[in-house]
Amino acid sequence: MIIITATIPTTSANRNAVTALCIEHSRRSRAEPGCIAHHIHADCEDPNRLFYYEQWQDEAAVIAHFTLVESLDFVKRLTVLVGERPDMHIYGAKAVEVEDLG
Repeated sequence: MIIITATIPTTSANRNAVTALCIEHSRRSRAEPGCIAHHIHADCEDPNRLFYYEQWQDEAAVIAHFTLVESLDFVKRLTVLVGERPDMHIYGAKAVEVEDLG
């Protein structure tokens, strides 16, 4: 599984537009093959920061997602709104059952 996280700065002036754009992108992304989860969250400690959390089946699904015209357009539109690209991190992950930790 691939996990992607990203933080997005906002301001009181652009927060609603940024949030709406991110929600639109998440809804579209969840319909893509290989998407397990794709959500935007508000940071409870910093109202000027949003947080993306995504889970993808594999690298092929992530590559397909990143090469879609809609994804490229989302990044362009988001960058214009916030003035910078999101701080994104991509991780390879293996699920661990809680029982296996004890």
